[in-house]
Amino acid sequence: MTRFAIAILAFGFAVSASAQTANPRVTFKTNQGDFVIELNAAKAPKTVENFVQYVKAGQYDGTIFHRVIDNFMVQGGGYTTELTPKGGLRAPIQNEADNGLSNVRGSVAMARTMDPHSATAQFFVNVNDNQALDHVSKADGRTWGYAVFGKVVSGMDVIDKIKVLPTSAFSAEFQNLPRPYVVVEKATLEEAAPAAKAAGQ
Repeated sequence: MTRFAIAILAFGFAVSASAQTANPRVTFKTNQGDFVIELNAAKAPKTVENFVQYVKAGQYDGTIFHRVIDNFMVQGGGYTTELTPKGGLRAPIQNEADNGLSNVRGSVAMARTMDPHSATAQFFVNVNDNQALDHVSKADGRTWGYAVFGKVVSGMDVIDKIKVLPTSAFSAEFQNLPRPYVVVEKATLEEAAPAAKAAGQ
């Protein structure tokens, strides 16, 4: 086999590997507009796998963004329009906040309790640079940080629209509940598309 042929095969393998590692995306259709997040499976494999399973199961369909704080974040994924927890939760996952990804504007991270390894389905979109939420150490729940696993790649204007909606304190659980409700009508997984194609194909 000639060096040229070997080079062509190597290029083809590189393209194939690139296709396999392209990041999947999830489109959220809401009553305030649509936004798309790109998942970072390389940096947050356990978190992304968990999130994808929830999307495939329809966990986010019919849920609301129940916590909206301008200049901080918008949070959803856990409650229905009746303000009841949506069932079907998987086991909590290992916190991957030490993956090097930061809670900057547009990033998407997992919500949790003070237990660092308590995240299930709820997530939030940072609407400001919130590096105070980043991993510092494994000393306690606060310094563990909040695991970023993706970013908004389309529709950040929708997130910005949501963040300024008027909110009210409905109960101890819902201190920043937006009105009107921000409802996720459908969350759809877009399978990872090839990142590049060989010339002429």
